[in-house]
Amino acid sequence: MNTKGILAGIGLTLASATALAADTIKVGVLHSLSGTMAISETTLKDTVLMMIEEQNAKGGLLGKQLEAVVVDPASNWPLFAEKTRELLTQEKVDVIFGCWTSVSRKSVLPVIEELNGLLFYPVQYEGEESSKNVFYTGAAPNQQAIPAVDYLMNDLGVERWVLAGTDYVYPRTTNKILEAYLKTKGVKESDIMINYTPFGHSDWQGIVSDVKKFGSKGMKTAVVSTINGDANVPFYKELANQGISAEDIPVVAFSVGEEELSGIDTAPLVGHMAAWNYFQSVETDENEAFIEKWKKFAGKKRVTNDPMEATYIGFNMWAKAVDIAGTTDTDEVGKAIIGVTTPNLTGGTAVMNRNHHLSKPVLIGEIQDDGQLEVVWETKAPVPGDAWSDFLPGSKDLVGDWVAPISCGNFNAKTAKCSGQNY
Repeated sequence: MNTKGILAGIGLTLASATALAADTIKVGVLHSLSGTMAISETTLKDTVLMMIEEQNAKGGLLGKQLEAVVVDPASNWPLFAEKTRELLTQEKVDVIFGCWTSVSRKSVLPVIEELNGLLFYPVQYEGEESSKNVFYTGAAPNQQAIPAVDYLMNDLGVERWVLAGTDYVYPRTTNKILEAYLKTKGVKESDIMINYTPFGHSDWQGIVSDVKKFGSKGMKTAVVSTINGDANVPFYKELANQGISAEDIPVVAFSVGEEELSGIDTAPLVGHMAAWNYFQSVETDENEAFIEKWKKFAGKKRVTNDPMEATYIGFNMWAKAVDIAGTTDTDEVGKAIIGVTTPNLTGGTAVMNRNHHLSKPVLIGEIQDDGQLEVVWETKAPVPGDAWSDFLPGSKDLVGDWVAPISCGNFNAKTAKCSGQNY
């Protein structure tokens, strides 16, 4: 073949590749597959892949198949931002499902806003945020932390509080909200102990000893845990080592679910609790079907958990919004998704509200020796997620509302002014 022929052949190959890319809708998957958060995030990568496979079996979206683009930000917070830029500028993804920690989401946020990308964030978080480019399908503090404290106070009679967390924005902000909330309930500052440890922390002997001492004053004491990742394993082991049972000082966790429990000895954890919006043990037809699909896709020994349900809900809502909008354009999908509903796995219906947060039920489960959680308390109706806390002075007047005429994530109801992003 002559030079012109070779060049023509290369041109045809590139044109074919471009046409092929244009024939797919690219879905970015941004979860840590290595590092301290892999224990939690790997499952969410698999969940997105399962949802893509299921959607493609239905015919895809807009007449196109979905194509997963998986990256590993490796529990490295700045790398999350780099990988997001790569997904949007090089891979040209239409949507991203990803992040677990708030520090990773905060790293991604300026990039996703600058490039007008679309992120579905599937994990409980501290609130104090409402972005045009982010849909928060996990719990806000009023859908997890506040109800958990109410349960401990009203049902278990807890009077002293240990707020223990990993040292980053989610635990610090959540505990700031909880401290303010507890004080509105008459709890003295001297009856609140706050402690932070680094990611991957392993030496819990001194801290647990302090917790034990704090709980020995003749007042019912509980630990509210925002400890994340693999640090939970030695934390619960040390509680058992020092003879602290769930009857003595119960722990209610916001970042421990079935996936984390599946790889460890649960004997030291029995009776301790977790607060989420979903548990695998919930008996509904929707949940039974989801568990069956998951085990068929990922293996019989795999379990389900709350962030998986949040991913499932977010994916289904995104797919519905793309169909409604007739495009994957970020702004059009963002407008189309408001008010979209989809069945959740606990028997109710999830609604995407005007502040980009869901209405969700709140469940508290007690850890069993098989690693499952038995529901011991739940709200009577779904709770709408609140982007801005009612208990922080700088937030209580703020409203997130992405529908005209407000179209703003942090609209001050007192001054009638928007101080951030808007349409």
